[in-house]
Amino acid sequence: MANTAFIGLGVMGFPMAGHLATKGHDVTVYNRTAAKAAEWTKKYQGRSAPTPAEAAKGADFVFMCVGNDNDVRAVALGPTGALAGMKRGATLIDHTTASADLARELDAAAKEKGVEFLDAPVSGGQAGAENGQLTVMVGGEQAPFERAKTIVDCYGRAVTLMGPAGSGQLTKMVNQICIAGLVQGLAEGLNFAVRAGLDAEKVLAVISKGAAQSWQMENRGKTMVQGKYDFGFAVDWMRKDLGICFDHANRIGARLPITAIIDQFYKEVQLRGGKRYDTSSLMSLLAKP
Repeated sequence: MANTAFIGLGVMGFPMAGHLATKGHDVTVYNRTAAKAAEWTKKYQGRSAPTPAEAAKGADFVFMCVGNDNDVRAVALGPTGALAGMKRGATLIDHTTASADLARELDAAAKEKGVEFLDAPVSGGQAGAENGQLTVMVGGEQAPFERAKTIVDCYGRAVTLMGPAGSGQLTKMVNQICIAGLVQGLAEGLNFAVRAGLDAEKVLAVISKGAAQSWQMENRGKTMVQGKYDFGFAVDWMRKDLGICFDHANRIGARLPITAIIDQFYKEVQLRGGKRYDTSSLMSLLAKP
């Protein structure tokens, strides 16, 4: 069993750290809101620390799952950041969806301290985190990946090394671009079904057995028809992720015309008060134009 630290106990990090603890690993947590850390330690009988550096002290593996690039820098770098407390030979693993540039920045900072680094964003949403069924896309070197994989397997059903530092984040960008198109297509199809007078749930039962089948259809189709949009990954976070995609696409000359349109649809959801709705809430724009 490994000595670990987990930094960031949001809707994803809280259950992910919990899986480490329930699988027998020694876990010390840090969260900017101390009450959340106290709630976690009460549930999982672990320990909390007052700073990321204190949490990381002596750990073999340090995990981070926070909000954006600036949040990652705040908990990883500086005198109270995780790297300041990590021992040589340990591995820092960032599960935040962030930029590839940040991943490379942290990889360089880690190497200066004799620490390994993996960027490892996840897909599967809150349900995937709670059920230990996340897809994990990893950037970094082979040796630390192999050492970390058995630990990440505690909450990952598919953990894959994609290439050098930054490759995990680039793969997550592809993931988010694909999801945006899938959700919009599903929303349009279901809205069409309802307005055509079809039984939308029966439609889903039929087309989910054919070429239109997707994770979004299986997991969000029925709730979209019901107008329920309270299932984890929020529109605010999706727009943050898509912003990262657009920034990188501009630099490499990749065109994202459909994604840009859908991003504006998500902006409209925000303006209508749906910032914390989940990403399937694109349906709300069609149901109530």
